[in-house]
Amino acid sequence: MSRNSVPTKLDRRTIIKAAALAGAAQFASPFVWSARAADTVKIGLDNPLTGTFAALGKNELIGAQLAVDEINAKGGISSRQVELLVEDSTSGDTATAVQKADKLIDRDKVNFLIGNINSALAQAMANESNQKGVFHIVPGGHTDSVTGAQCHWNVFRVCNTTRMETNSVSKVLLSAYGKKWYFITTDYAFGHALQKGFEASLTGANGTELGADYTPLGTTDFSANLIKAQSTNPDAIILLLAGDDMINCLKQAVQFGLNKKIHIAGAQQELEVNKGLPPDALFGDWVFEWYWKQPGVPHVEEFVADIRKRTGGNVPTARTWFGYTAIHTCKLAAEKAKSLDPVAMAKAMQGLVLPPEVALMPNNPYYRIGDNQLMPTLFVGQSQPAPAGGDPEDLFKVNQLVKGDEAALPVDQTGCKMSWPA
Repeated sequence: MSRNSVPTKLDRRTIIKAAALAGAAQFASPFVWSARAADTVKIGLDNPLTGTFAALGKNELIGAQLAVDEINAKGGISSRQVELLVEDSTSGDTATAVQKADKLIDRDKVNFLIGNINSALAQAMANESNQKGVFHIVPGGHTDSVTGAQCHWNVFRVCNTTRMETNSVSKVLLSAYGKKWYFITTDYAFGHALQKGFEASLTGANGTELGADYTPLGTTDFSANLIKAQSTNPDAIILLLAGDDMINCLKQAVQFGLNKKIHIAGAQQELEVNKGLPPDALFGDWVFEWYWKQPGVPHVEEFVADIRKRTGGNVPTARTWFGYTAIHTCKLAAEKAKSLDPVAMAKAMQGLVLPPEVALMPNNPYYRIGDNQLMPTLFVGQSQPAPAGGDPEDLFKVNQLVKGDEAALPVDQTGCKMSWPA
């Protein structure tokens, strides 16, 4: 990961002043309050900087910082400079995440709220932002309800729904490896939603669910789960984990030699996870939500170069792109609405297509009318050790590009019943 440090005290406020972030992208000291202009546009980021998802949160922050710098260099939003206010939500404490969101909204009067990586925290924050009528972008919380059964007019999401991820990879797993699956699932909203999506695919193919273990966030020992899964003689063990949990489970699967006996796969995988794994643990079929190696796609090389400069050589991850796109979405919404009024911006966002310099992927991703869900491209493929003589961070081989609106459920099947203010 990058050399940057992150704040560790939950009660400390980090304020990122874009002009001070050029170059190394160092996090501002939690003790330093940058000078505030009364006429700045304030964006509040409420995301994990500690715990299981700290590495993911750090990369979303790096992408957000770059976007703020770019926007301010071009005159800001509505001719006002942008100020990024950052709070540590923790990786799994819903009460803390909502408290920090309230602080950003009520005390700091942010124009935009961004967060969260943890799906349960993202949904709780979305419900809170809706009560307070604040334009809110969820960069990386995947559970379907955010733009499904608990959708809100003011809440937009950059990352995929869990159903988009499972739909995009299920056909590969069913056709290549068989129809008897065992699940090891993180026991919170994200994992449950992923498993529900895979179960729907399995049922549709007349497959068999051999069992499922639900593991708490922050689990370090998966040996009992892996031994139990192996005992059912599955065609595939499906890992529905994230962050450090995924790293620990894959390392232990190699220790037991399961990767040589049973196919191990899943839905979402992250470059942050792959970078934390030894070469012999880089295997399996997965979905990446964005990948840095896209020959011929406009502006991707420039984005990769900019992030390398800020991180001492690290390439951007999907999380970096999430943070970058979320901040640019704020500007796009304000520009199209010609207003910072939340309702006006939300109306303007319906069907908005990301410009190429923000999209950084093929197929013209857009925010879908009816559920406010971004329809990006999904990158389906396999984890791999870095090729000999190649980039050490090239740890995924893309085999297939899947359009988001082909993987997503239709709006009328998501459960979203959008209710707008009078």
